[in-house]
Amino acid sequence: MAEKYKFQPTNIKELKVNYDLIIVGSGGTGLTAALQAHELGLSPVILEKMPAIGGNTTRASSGMNASETTVQLDHKIVDNMEDFYNDTFKGGGKKNNPELLKYFTTHSALAIDWLAGHGIILDDLTTTGGMSVLRTHRPSSMAPIGGFLVTELLKQIEKEGIPLFTDIHVNKLLQTAGKISGVEVDIDAKTTNIMADAVILATGGFGANPELLVKYRPDLKGYKTTNQPGATGDGISLASDVGAKLVDMDQVQVHPTVQQDTDHPFLIGEAVRGEGAILVNKSAKRFVNELDTRKNVTAAIDNLNEKGAYLILDQGIRDRVKAIEFYDHVGLVTTGQTLDELAEKINMDAKTLNETVATWNSALESGDKEFGRTTGMDRGIVNGPFFSIHIAPAVHYTMGGVAINDKTQVLDENDKTIEGLFAAGEIAGGLHGNNRIGGNSIAETVIFGRQAGQQSFKYLQTGQGK
Repeated sequence: MAEKYKFQPTNIKELKVNYDLIIVGSGGTGLTAALQAHELGLSPVILEKMPAIGGNTTRASSGMNASETTVQLDHKIVDNMEDFYNDTFKGGGKKNNPELLKYFTTHSALAIDWLAGHGIILDDLTTTGGMSVLRTHRPSSMAPIGGFLVTELLKQIEKEGIPLFTDIHVNKLLQTAGKISGVEVDIDAKTTNIMADAVILATGGFGANPELLVKYRPDLKGYKTTNQPGATGDGISLASDVGAKLVDMDQVQVHPTVQQDTDHPFLIGEAVRGEGAILVNKSAKRFVNELDTRKNVTAAIDNLNEKGAYLILDQGIRDRVKAIEFYDHVGLVTTGQTLDELAEKINMDAKTLNETVATWNSALESGDKEFGRTTGMDRGIVNGPFFSIHIAPAVHYTMGGVAINDKTQVLDENDKTIEGLFAAGEIAGGLHGNNRIGGNSIAETVIFGRQAGQQSFKYLQTGQGK
């Protein structure tokens, strides 16, 4: 077995007082932006407040959405950017920022190609809720996308010698004559300044900040979260302190399928349903189109008033989603050699479960007359052993955040750019409307991470930062 790659952060003694570009956050967005900026000739630095690298990206499991890719054609999927736009617009309640959405959907294939050019190959396809065709790209190993992407990007960061420091907390953005000029940071309880004429905020959302969540969404009090502990909205505070406008802050996504029976909630990726799993209630009956939008599936589960629901799948589906091996390893999966045995273990009526599965299997041919599901129907639940995962909704993603334009420039209350300040990824609001489609966050990190790297280079190149 290959030894697991281990990235070593840069020694703090190597920290300089001046860089071309400062990137705050080491998730997919920050790593992508740093690599893109470096390839354009800049000397960037990445600052991460946590001891661990990767942010929420490491928890993403399904894939990266993109349309009109050569990968899709290899799989005989003919897609178009307009359909990708419309699916995302519809999924977001038609509240998405059209400018951001247009840039996103017209640059997704280029992002897949850019990754491939760095040896980061996403050549398998699956689907997520709200998408009309297979456009969720992932590695052929079917490894969870987040950890795979972070590891592969870190290999590039290491190869290019881009400095990445951990345990550095950015306190505030510095400005000179109205332009960004650097950041104030805390390192080992000491405060110092690091200067740069451009800063990219890639700090993620605020899904792990209960106070901020309740401020904008009192109804979410007490909900658990899938987010890593660092997702506390620091970048949003940094930006608003220099006059940035905030948008859609009350738009918080609750992910429908999160295993919460352990100390640490585990998100059960949409790919499980995308590859054919169904959801049943305690009576062993389906109650929803499992691949409707996350908002609608969450509502359906909450309306059961049963503290969750059960994913049901078989070995064939498990073979298509490698993450299930991990879920099983940490004790989240119940196994039965037969559906009868599985039903007994999860205290469900065996006859009803068998009938539900049989009805579902026949629906693959005749159509899902019960709930109108049209995707994730390539395989039935037929090959034992059979598996169940108990799930319930949890806070997953914050659609709101800092206002940006399609150049990732941060905007103030008058929609004027704050010179030298860029933001991308979950920290930025507007792209997803009132509901993020699964697979679009990883796409956002790469598409807008690249754009932030490019536009910060352009800003510095034109002398605006001087």
